[in-house]
Amino acid sequence: DLQAKIQTYIDQNTVMIFSNAACSLSAKVKELFKSMSVPYCSLELDQTEDGQKLQDALYELTMETSVPIVFVQQKQIGDYDKTVKAHKEGKIKKLLETNQHDHVQDSYDYDLIVIGGGSGGLAASKEAVKYGKKVMVLDYVTPTPLGTRWGLGGTCVNVGCIPKKLMHQAALLGQALQDSRKFGWQFEEKVKHSWETMTEAVQNYIGSLNWGYRVSLREKKVTYENAYGEFVGPHTVKATNNKGKEKLYTAEKFLIATGERPRYLGIPGDKEYCIFFSDDLFSLPYCPGKTLVVGASYVALECAGFLAGLGLDVTVMVRSILLRGFDQEMANKIGEHMEEHGIKFIKQFVPTKVEQIEAGTPGKLKVIAQSTDGKEIIEGEYNTVLLAVGRDACTRTIGLDKVGVKINERSGKIPVSDEEQTNVPYIYAIGDVLEGKLELTPVAIQAGKLLARRLYAEATLKCDYVNVPTTVFTPLEYGACGFSEETALEKFGEENIEVYHSYFWPLEWTVPSRDNNKCYAKIICNIQDNERVIGFHVLGPNAGDVTQGFSAAIKCGLTKAQLDNTIGIHPVCAEIFTTLSVTKRSGGSVLQSGC
Repeated sequence: DLQAKIQTYIDQNTVMIFSNAACSLSAKVKELFKSMSVPYCSLELDQTEDGQKLQDALYELTMETSVPIVFVQQKQIGDYDKTVKAHKEGKIKKLLETNQHDHVQDSYDYDLIVIGGGSGGLAASKEAVKYGKKVMVLDYVTPTPLGTRWGLGGTCVNVGCIPKKLMHQAALLGQALQDSRKFGWQFEEKVKHSWETMTEAVQNYIGSLNWGYRVSLREKKVTYENAYGEFVGPHTVKATNNKGKEKLYTAEKFLIATGERPRYLGIPGDKEYCIFFSDDLFSLPYCPGKTLVVGASYVALECAGFLAGLGLDVTVMVRSILLRGFDQEMANKIGEHMEEHGIKFIKQFVPTKVEQIEAGTPGKLKVIAQSTDGKEIIEGEYNTVLLAVGRDACTRTIGLDKVGVKINERSGKIPVSDEEQTNVPYIYAIGDVLEGKLELTPVAIQAGKLLARRLYAEATLKCDYVNVPTTVFTPLEYGACGFSEETALEKFGEENIEVYHSYFWPLEWTVPSRDNNKCYAKIICNIQDNERVIGFHVLGPNAGDVTQGFSAAIKCGLTKAQLDNTIGIHPVCAEIFTTLSVTKRSGGSVLQSGC
């Protein structure tokens, strides 16, 4: 019954606006309530399934012929002109001062429902309960085509940062074994790696984290349900567990923190025979053998790097450029280093079909690929094909259309204000689902905590999405903070940018005599702002730890002069940043012959 649906919207919202996204009067009436600092719910009829039928039902109910149609405290105000008139006469203010609003709020099951139990959602939920709020977390993992699923904690803990760093460490230990002979260690037996031992240890650790998160939520009195959350109406979600049992819950506010899942290629054989990203790799019960990694994102290169470090034959198939969105000079240096260490690259090709030659664990697959210009077809045989071609926001099947939350139709990402608020005032979003924001776990955690403080503790601090440090855990690690060189030149102009750079040779690598003039340091300075450091980039061991330290200084306004006046610790890699003297503009040599 459409009229009953409309009445539900009216009954459950203090201010309900039925509008069209393309209507200027609808936009004006929303601005009116924003100027009054009054939360409202808007249903965009032109973006809603059965929108025209709903508008017809609205006409029968209200006799209003056009949108917007406004209700305040369940009282019909009317169209734009009638709403402006009621505002000027003080009628809206009087309605809002009634006790009906308190009655509606008291009827909610929770103050906040978080949809998504990843790092950001968990951080926000635990922060909110500090201020006496009643909070629920809904989290559910849809299995991959191979049937892989995991516990509470989201991508980072289960199939992202944590297992990735541990397997990267396994590969570094292999390199350390090779280096150790040069330092006098002698061992006769042939050293080999056990994939099964590694994955079991990694999964056991992840299991302990899953349990820890559940215990933490219980101790902090956050209600947790392992169920799929989906909006079914204003302030209402349906939670469906893995047995199909459904429950309805209401809340005053909602937080979308559903993250992303791997994207398919959409070619024959991709779902049947390939493994997807890290979602499957980190719990794979057998060694993947000869592997083709499709993609050039940081996840693709990280996986390719540690697989090669474990002694596997690895090929990376790249459609265009490496590490899109990162500094391209650094990205290309990473690619060159990986090639020099035996990882093969097939550039400007995309797979068109994957066929199974032989079943097994691993089996044997044939990959057919076409050049991006369409002129060449190649074939190759591999034991495993790992797809790492991007991730899509988990927003299209959680009922956002039913409550009027706008998304980018192409990407599925959610546009938000600088306070992480969607176009529906009582619904917020953080993490990887946000449009135009960094997809990093610490960013989601920070955004979640700050949001909870603004909502419930009268705080005002907003998340900084610019000066964010990050690290790519390729064999030659890459740490970065601030602007890439390309972005800095575009934003500030070449004449206002000074780039200081140098290669360096870690002391630990000198005795094994490996990888001289591969580690690289670069800072980007804004000449017009006292040579303030606006970009920091480093390739080398422990790049994450180096970058983390400098990122705090960058947030405090670090300048080149302050770096020069800092005494370095000798002999460590980070010391190079206190001695940078050669600019790119000068064209001077930055090659190093010693530590």
